[in-house]
Amino acid sequence: MKNYVVAFLMLFAVLASQAQNDSIPKNNFGKNEIKVNALFLLLGTFEGSYERNLSENSAIGMSVLIPFEREFIENDINYYVSPYYRVFFGKKYAAGFFLEGFGMLNSIRTSYRYYIDSGTYHDIESTTDFALGLGLGGKWFTKGGFVFEINGGFGRNLFNAGNDNAVTFVGKLGFNMGYRF
Repeated sequence: MKNYVVAFLMLFAVLASQAQNDSIPKNNFGKNEIKVNALFLLLGTFEGSYERNLSENSAIGMSVLIPFEREFIENDINYYVSPYYRVFFGKKYAAGFFLEGFGMLNSIRTSYRYYIDSGTYHDIESTTDFALGLGLGGKWFTKGGFVFEINGGFGRNLFNAGNDNAVTFVGKLGFNMGYRF
């Protein structure tokens, strides 16, 4: 009888440990990622991202862009907040080629000039809008958990399209580096 109890406990321990292993990703890291867009840092803008890997083939995330250095250009972004959903086509866990659908709440500063008989006037207007778009990219990670990603996307603002000074299209571009935990 004692041998049956020991055998039952061993079988239970093996099954319980197997059930725990099924919930851990195959890469032995967690399902969370924090990333920074290295290209934008060089250009004077911070874009940070958090991503949660839902499965081997999908993830959801959020990007936030805030410029900290401004140049005088015609259109300048004040900020954006962009939730996204990704579908991966790689062989590794949540890595490889991906397609992305995103939304983007954005505020864009538009600078324009108009002429009146007495001279030239310069005006700046900020417009807040929401865009929907599609993107694609690739993601790779190391055994140490470091993540490298290249992505791009294109979207259309939905609400201020009739405004002559509003920006109709938005874009995303990233050379992201981060850590999976």
